Amino acid sequence: MRPFLTAVLGAALLFVASCSKDSSQCELNPEVARVQAPVQLERLEKPFFEIRTAADAQRFVQQHPLFANQFLQRKQFPSDEALAQYLVHLSTNKELQKLGRESAAAFPDATLEPGLQRMFQHVRYYFPAFRVPPVKTFVSGFSHDLFVNDSLMVLSLDFFAGPKASYRPNNMPNYILRRYAPPYLLPTAALAVSSKYNQREGTNPSMLGEMVQFGKSLYFAEKVLPCTADTLLVGFTGAEMAGVQFNESKIWAHFIEKNLLYSTAPFTIQKYMGERPNVPEIGQNCPGRVGAWVGWQIVRKYMSQHPNVTLAQLMAEKDPQRILSQSRYRPVRK
Repeated sequence: MRPFLTAVLGAALLFVASCSKDSSQCELNPEVARVQAPVQLERLEKPFFEIRTAADAQRFVQQHPLFANQFLQRKQFPSDEALAQYLVHLSTNKELQKLGRESAAAFPDATLEPGLQRMFQHVRYYFPAFRVPPVKTFVSGFSHDLFVNDSLMVLSLDFFAGPKASYRPNNMPNYILRRYAPPYLLPTAALAVSSKYNQREGTNPSMLGEMVQFGKSLYFAEKVLPCTADTLLVGFTGAEMAGVQFNESKIWAHFIEKNLLYSTAPFTIQKYMGERPNVPEIGQNCPGRVGAWVGWQIVRKYMSQHPNVTLAQLMAEKDPQRILSQSRYRPVRK
């Protein structure tokens, strides 16, 4: 197989296409605009940083029991007093207070709440029974980046404060760390919400199963965040996105020639689906998680071939082979 290449002119043109959405995609569909999805946004970092004593911390816990139970994992502490002491330790930390101010500046209410509302309007448009969870923001000291279930969403803003923040999440390689910046917050939230609906094949999944599974999540994210660049959804740099688009047929040929699609070996699957700086098996410039991107293209092709299939029906489909076969996915050599 020929090496993974990056054609400068062609890739640059593809990059422009991938990093922008046409105006029709970014205009709010009138039907979506009519969907009611009010956001209950509460900035918990504000009362959190007012904590000075154990009594303050206990009041904070009592006032926010759902947050304490689910996000702070209250039951993991030997007592509420121990949890209170832990919160005092965090809230009075000068470095964390500084990071809290930087995080608040990176995410003003004026931009965060409308973005969340538009995302939830789209989710409810496709899934009318979806219940918009109350949203809490917090500065966790890098314990959890995001939490979501049917009753609560918590966004740890310090994770996403970006490269100019005084402190960044520890022990992360740059190819992961660069995705912890403000533009990635909503895509990360959308991918998390997708897990509620994304049905999958049974145990011992294949490479194809994992590719399509992640591809469905990315397709969900692009539908509920229609103005968001592909680079932000999948977390590739512009150069990486340009490279995979230009070399799509070569990447697909690698999977076919190496008989990878039906492999169930975890180590093999991890090579193409897991976090890595690159996938040297394909080429030094081929980004990690390239299998997820290919799965996304398969799902996109499937949906273009079946315009009557709803997003809900796609997410409920458990058979990755059916999606591949009916997609007629055959990338053309450029």
